Amino acid sequence: MKRHEALAQLSRDHHQALFQAQRLRRATDEDAGEVLAAYLDFWHEVGHLHFRAEEEVLLPAYAAHADASSGAVVRVLVDHTLIRRDADALERAGEPPLERLHELGDRLEAHVRHEERVLFPLIEDATGMTPA
Repeated sequence: MKRHEALAQLSRDHHQALFQAQRLRRATDEDAGEVLAAYLDFWHEVGHLHFRAEEEVLLPAYAAHADASSGAVVRVLVDHTLIRRDADALERAGEPPLERLHELGDRLEAHVRHEERVLFPLIEDATGMTPA
């Protein structure tokens, strides 16, 4: 899907996040440690910075044009909180519980899909951004 250039890097981050989500959802007892390590690398290098960009730049810019208390925005912020919580808990967990990896993978995928299908089009419409 084409995105305005202001959103393009965030969409590229989403592609990486979907790859990580798929690995988390498919993790097995044999590869759980490796999958978690790869996710945590992604989280520390990309994920947490991506969340900050959305929370500190994107959403405030959107709020200048539309209702920042909309359900779409609230969901993003709640998702961010839960994904941060999960990353922190799994980092401290030692042996990662397989069910928690799968849950995080599901949550991460649903979050990315929501942003790409609901939030970003909402922002583009409200701000007059036209996809490149």
